[in-house]
Amino acid sequence: MAGSKSISPFISEMDMYLFGTGTHYDIYKKLGAHICKKGSKSGVYFAVWAPNAAAVHLITDYNGWNEDEYEMTRLEPAGIYEIFIPDMGIDSLYKYLITTKRGEKLYKADPFANKAELRPGTASVTADLSGIRWTDSAWMKNRAEKNLFESPIAIYECHIGSWMRHPGRDDEGFYNYREFADRMTEYLTDMHYTHIELIGIAEHPFDGSWGYQVTGYYAPTTRYGSLEDFAYMINKFHKNNIGIRTG
Repeated sequence: MAGSKSISPFISEMDMYLFGTGTHYDIYKKLGAHICKKGSKSGVYFAVWAPNAAAVHLITDYNGWNEDEYEMTRLEPAGIYEIFIPDMGIDSLYKYLITTKRGEKLYKADPFANKAELRPGTASVTADLSGIRWTDSAWMKNRAEKNLFESPIAIYECHIGSWMRHPGRDDEGFYNYREFADRMTEYLTDMHYTHIELIGIAEHPFDGSWGYQVTGYYAPTTRYGSLEDFAYMINKFHKNNIGIRTG
């Protein structure tokens, strides 16, 4: 099964109404950066909520970080800013340049980005989730049918970056998502754990925080690999009847 069903990311009046009432439970499909088509043109649609801004510009390496070219359009009454950049694709670095009402300039990463630049860089990265392959449909179906109140649970809490590393390397020696999934599956199965709780899986700037200083709730940290590597880990655990939660 491929990634989630494609929907139009463009902000509608209904989107703004639901967002304003705090009941838009799929807002992550609208805000952020989304590969899509507008008319016959392919590109990337960006949307960010900045109701107190005087202006917002998209800045990106796609146009050499020009601060004036991509001025975003404000949508009322929600105060959401949007822009569509034709011909733009994946792996472009970007930020939002917010001009305050006092004329100050603030450079902000995208809180709804699905991918982030590897630290010490702090930019967001355009990504396409439509090619992510999920192979855990059997596990998901079984979870929906299981009586959780009558099922035993043993949870192993783990931080990927400190659980195990490759010795003798000049870098941090982190296991990537695939290596971690393979080794951890063996351990959890041998020890009869039913679930794993992953600490610090969302993007964060400082290794020493163990992920408790989150800068991207919708972006798995790039320290341990790509979005495809992350999906491999999820599929691997579920295939081996190991549930997952994040701390």
